[in-house]
Amino acid sequence: MNTLRKHNRKLGLLGADMVIVRFKVDRIRLMQEVRDEVDRWIIESGYLDGAPFEWITLSLRFGFKDAEEPSYERVNAKHGDLPMSIELDARNLQSANEEQAKLAFLAATLKALIHAAQKFGLNNDQISRKLSTLRARAEKEEG
Repeated sequence: MNTLRKHNRKLGLLGADMVIVRFKVDRIRLMQEVRDEVDRWIIESGYLDGAPFEWITLSLRFGFKDAEEPSYERVNAKHGDLPMSIELDARNLQSANEEQAKLAFLAATLKALIHAAQKFGLNNDQISRKLSTLRARAEKEEG
């Protein structure tokens, strides 16, 4: 695959506003932290072994719902990535503190990666464990 990628990342994470919303937290910094963490897990787990793409670009879209599944675009032959997006309910994130926002970004990212793994037959064991741990932690904090 002839790519123009100028980095060694396996995950590109960005945010896009679908509604006008103001966050209390620095979401760019938090998304960078999530990207770095998940990028490391992708590499450690061999998640992309055998994938028809070299890396994933995921857009967190801040809208009116928490989507259960991501949307996909075609694999970008020029850049070697799989462009994806997943929607998060911005109303739930407006008043979120840093930990709550980061956990929401992380959970959405992991959900999208698990869905992609199922679609493309990738190893998602470590990613699934991370999401299960996150969900258990959230339930414990709520209860």
